[in-house]
Amino acid sequence: MAEDGATDNRIVVGIDGSSSSLAALGWAAEQADRTGAKLEVITTWIWPTTYGWAIPYPTGFDPAESAQKVLDESIAGLGDSHPGLEIVTRVLEGHPAPALIEVSKGAQLLVVGSRGHGEFAGMLLGSVSEHCAAHAHCPVLIYREKG
Repeated sequence: MAEDGATDNRIVVGIDGSSSSLAALGWAAEQADRTGAKLEVITTWIWPTTYGWAIPYPTGFDPAESAQKVLDESIAGLGDSHPGLEIVTRVLEGHPAPALIEVSKGAQLLVVGSRGHGEFAGMLLGSVSEHCAAHAHCPVLIYREKG
């Protein structure tokens, strides 16, 4: 990571396994490949919170392990389609918005997907992408799927 406000040759993309995040990952990989940047793929996890009754977790429930599985499945084949691309992956504990903001320090670009929810709601940005656009330490591209 770059120091003192300098940028390093890194594109960060946040994924959660959704189709919009996978489309953003594909775009980010293409951009990193074109520009010779390193691609840093981030996913996050948090313990589910409850108010009132405790949620009974299944035996062996491990959200960090589940997040790692989503990440591994999401990048499967990415190296084959982009053989020269340096791909770094990280699973971070915490809410995605502040985690991506922190990781954006020194990056050339932060890429996130946008989850549209129909004609009117689809015009609105999701909370994570909106937070990243407002607070990231680098330019942000919010990738919206066609259709």
